[in-house]
Amino acid sequence: MFLCRRQFPEVRTPELLTKLVDVVSSSGGSNRNTANVATAAGSSSMAAVASSSVPVYEPAAQLVASPSFAVDLNDGVRDEVGSFDVLANALQGVPPVGVGDGELGDPDEDDVEPETIEDDSGDEVQAAGPALAGGGSSSGTQQYPPYFSSLDLDAMTHEVALGHPVGFGARDAEGNAGLTEFQRKGIWEVKRYNGPHTCLATSISSDHRSLDHSVISAFIMPMVRADASVSIKVLLNATAAHFGFRPTYRRVWMAKQKAVGIIYGDWDESYSEIPRWVLGVQLTMPGTVAVLRTSPVIVGGQVDESQAYFHRLFWTFPPCIEAFRHCKPLVSIDGTHLYGKYGGTLLIAIAQDGNSNILPVAFALVEGENAESWTFFLSHLRQHVTPQPGLLVISDRHNGIKSALEAPDGGWLPPSAYRAFCIRHVAANFALTFKGKDARRLLVNAAYAKTEVEFDYWFDILRSEDQAMCEWANRIDYSLWTQHRDEGRRFGHMTTNISECVNSILKGVRNLPVASLVKATYGRLAELFVRKGREAEAQMGTGQQFSQHLVKCIESNLKTARCFTVTLYDRDNSEFTVAETTPTGTFSLGTYRVSLASRTCDCGYFQALHFPCQHALACCAYARVNWSSYVHSVYQISSVFNVYRMGFTPPIPEGFWPPYDGPTVIPDPNRRRAREGRPRSTRIRTNMDEADPNRPKRCGLCRQPGHTRRRCPQVVGSSQTGRN
Repeated sequence: MFLCRRQFPEVRTPELLTKLVDVVSSSGGSNRNTANVATAAGSSSMAAVASSSVPVYEPAAQLVASPSFAVDLNDGVRDEVGSFDVLANALQGVPPVGVGDGELGDPDEDDVEPETIEDDSGDEVQAAGPALAGGGSSSGTQQYPPYFSSLDLDAMTHEVALGHPVGFGARDAEGNAGLTEFQRKGIWEVKRYNGPHTCLATSISSDHRSLDHSVISAFIMPMVRADASVSIKVLLNATAAHFGFRPTYRRVWMAKQKAVGIIYGDWDESYSEIPRWVLGVQLTMPGTVAVLRTSPVIVGGQVDESQAYFHRLFWTFPPCIEAFRHCKPLVSIDGTHLYGKYGGTLLIAIAQDGNSNILPVAFALVEGENAESWTFFLSHLRQHVTPQPGLLVISDRHNGIKSALEAPDGGWLPPSAYRAFCIRHVAANFALTFKGKDARRLLVNAAYAKTEVEFDYWFDILRSEDQAMCEWANRIDYSLWTQHRDEGRRFGHMTTNISECVNSILKGVRNLPVASLVKATYGRLAELFVRKGREAEAQMGTGQQFSQHLVKCIESNLKTARCFTVTLYDRDNSEFTVAETTPTGTFSLGTYRVSLASRTCDCGYFQALHFPCQHALACCAYARVNWSSYVHSVYQISSVFNVYRMGFTPPIPEGFWPPYDGPTVIPDPNRRRAREGRPRSTRIRTNMDEADPNRPKRCGLCRQPGHTRRRCPQVVGSSQTGRN
């Protein structure tokens, strides 16, 4: 008892609560005790020894336990606040177990009575309840720290976790959480409260060390499952709002990668699935082209024959090969970075049907954009998908693409194929040297001009701004970036459609493991072919002759065709002049020559878009000729339907795929993203990524305008609270 008095100096009047139980004597008899003994250390008249041979003393009044030693007497297990067996041991001179050495003895290992104090009634607990709530003792002295009074201790577990600190979302060795004693200080610390959080966590913006990526991964799992392309910023804000702590960008990124791995398969094991997928998809759809390239694994200076590094993969499907035959004779190519655990680049070739629908026709997974990877992709693209002569390739000005297209044996040199630049990338490179949106707008207008006269008009304005701008543009061949010099090969398309394709068809695939990525292209394309094929079939059923895109353009041109004066110049009804009675646009020549036989007009629209412009429609109406005969066949609804006529076959289950007996394909460790810090972006930043200068700056923590992260009220308030 005196030892306990020294351990708990704040307890002025320690009280011993005990219960006498039946014991068996050496003679085989037993004594039954039915009453409790409560002995106060400060009262010698109430001293008693726990023995079956002594009489039982019944107290006149029920004693109230001190809150420092409140015990749940209803429960038969060791439910305690602290290690209360130290009291009984102290009476016998035994050092307290669980206080000095941090361990609790197991009563089942020794042939002794259980150390748990039991009672058949709950009177002791009911009497101790008010004392716990008030935080005081029977002597009127407060025994708990002040913050104990604000907690609902009835909802708290009473298991003591001595020597096992309980952290955020953690438990002790027995799966419970509770209180831990501050030794030699006489106070208790709350380690876990099994109830609703009532702290002001919303005002805390700092990170929490125990809010690791595993906890975050479990929370963001539904969001990642719904959309694998959800941004890290969205997940970070949602995590901060839910837990009250703002984790680092890297931690949320790792949590997303773990969630993606759980949903779509392990990042490393997905590489080993690629060879079997190649065999399975070729069995599902004969004619599928899949070319896998690997690199050797060197271990100890020798090649490991059982393993191989993934290097490159090219694949396309028979419906895509057939579809391109009915699309416009052009293809846009570009690459996009992978956002998963391992780096890499996804190369895509995109076609367009007569209804202005984009369609990816070939894919490749490579290590990055370089001359070798582009040569690998373009050589197989030309061989398997786009063998048509006179094809136009729209791309950016990457040197790797230039090297691959100019290869003598690549099949991409004129007149077999022609190249054109994406005006969006040209304008972005232009803005790196010349600042200002007006100058860039003038360059784009000049590129979109369909006649040389209109091009000179915009170019003269650009020259008046700065002569150096025109000199920069003149260093690029006009046939590569202007529409009036492309001889109608662009069909009006001035940019690559990679961003639209990724967002509308391949959304989220860049965030998946490689096996799930290649599988997703099969499923997404199958869905696209079904949807677009039904739309085209429905339009054919209504008797339409041309695509909806063409019909809208013709209707728009017919509205302005009524404001023209037409003059016929030959008896074959093929040569006309059209005079505008009122200007129809910002740039107008006033009078235009139209040749229906050669399908040309001075405005440039007829030969650039391959369907009648407003002037040609006026001539058709004047000569009473049907304008449909002057429309390119790619715009016919039958051609659009033929693009999606060949559908995909349901994939064969993986259990029926042919066996693969080659080396195990593993990821190249050199492509592994950085393990520490924020993942480094491989995107080349241009003016397209610049923020609006007129947009107000916001705090990086609370996202409110008017202050920075350092002067955020949340940080200032929390720091002041810590100092107080």
